[in-house]
Amino acid sequence: MRKYTILIIDDDSLFLALIKRHFEKKYRVLTAKNCKEGLAAASNERIDVAFLDQQLPDGCGIDLCPRILEANEQTKIILITGFPNIEQVVDAVKKGVFDYLCKPVELAELEIRVDQALRAISLEKIECLQKYSAEAEIKRVRDQGDFIGLDSVRELIGLAARSDVGVMITGETGTGKNVVAKAIHYRSSSASGPFVNFNCAAVPETLIESELFGYEKGSFTSAGASKKGIFEMAEGGTIFLDEIGDMPLHLQPKLLGVLDERKVRRLGGERDRQLDVRIVAATNVDLKKAVEEKTFRSDLYHRLNVLSIQLPSLRERKEEIEILALSFLGEFSKNSFASLENGEGAALRGYGWPGNVRELRNVVERAVLVQSGPAYRLSPFLAAQRKKPAVEPELYEEREEAFPSLEEVERKHIRRALELSGGNLTRASRVLGISLSTMKRKAAGYGLR
Repeated sequence: MRKYTILIIDDDSLFLALIKRHFEKKYRVLTAKNCKEGLAAASNERIDVAFLDQQLPDGCGIDLCPRILEANEQTKIILITGFPNIEQVVDAVKKGVFDYLCKPVELAELEIRVDQALRAISLEKIECLQKYSAEAEIKRVRDQGDFIGLDSVRELIGLAARSDVGVMITGETGTGKNVVAKAIHYRSSSASGPFVNFNCAAVPETLIESELFGYEKGSFTSAGASKKGIFEMAEGGTIFLDEIGDMPLHLQPKLLGVLDERKVRRLGGERDRQLDVRIVAATNVDLKKAVEEKTFRSDLYHRLNVLSIQLPSLRERKEEIEILALSFLGEFSKNSFASLENGEGAALRGYGWPGNVRELRNVVERAVLVQSGPAYRLSPFLAAQRKKPAVEPELYEEREEAFPSLEEVERKHIRRALELSGGNLTRASRVLGISLSTMKRKAAGYGLR
């Protein structure tokens, strides 16, 4: 791993020697006694932090800043001056100075400033990577959002993006509810803010409240420090509450209060915190029936369901299957010219796709893993999926007293999926059509890990 490089530009030989000896244990240290030498070092080396004296024999340190940054735009310049004044500081900041110190300086103070400068460099790198990832994600979501379902669905996505009302996305598992939620977010005025996905079914019931609303230090035994909840972390963006039908009944009034008041109070807290967050919810269960059965509050249902988007299953939009398959091929193969072999389109349209878009995506991913392309065959994987695993002979008996419990059936089914997947939880979760977090929780609960 490359050592960070520090450049010290100062005409005081004793100061140069002292600083170099102190920092060269951890960093690569270069020195220069004037503007000319300093600029030469900055032009030929990758400089992370530069200590720059204001008064140099052949020029002014502040005037050297733009030329250093031209050669090394990531460099953090720390100006050292014996005669500070406000005008000088303002001028230095305008020319790109990161920080400044007044002479005489202590070594401990120099260490603190170097640590701060290097931390800023690391954060800038993370920000650049996140920005790149976000732009790639926005493009992918927009591309997929352009052919999600029917024209009416696309119109509703645009309508939801232009407003700030509650949105409820419904549809079978794997129809692309997450993609629709992201499409709404990235087309809205909150696109520059965070998109936070919270799966209500994947988090243990005892943790949902603290995860959503956060907590203050000492609010419960293990709360050693205060923590922001999902609502606070999503400030200025969108929260996607997936599987909202699994939200515990006793937490639903608190969620409704947050939606109505646009305020959140942490567990153990004494004050409300104002929120600027967009809420999008999704479910694959019949919430109207849940309301009738008193397992979901009607007021919360109506608050979330101002705008409803029903996603059709993949078998209801067979004309889009080939387009989606080509999109996934391009994504996984990294080849924009990837295609399907002749006859594959008809095979895809003839398949029932019980797992919807998620299943199609997984099939394409498998094909890309085992085939070289650029033309791919997906039908062999469909044939493999149509072969239903034989029911274990000991699972069912004619006698009523021998009939297994639902829990036992699920345990054996998950065990079989793990065996077929070689113990790989990710592959097993795809086979079963459940999320990885749900797979981990169930496998651990049944002692299968």
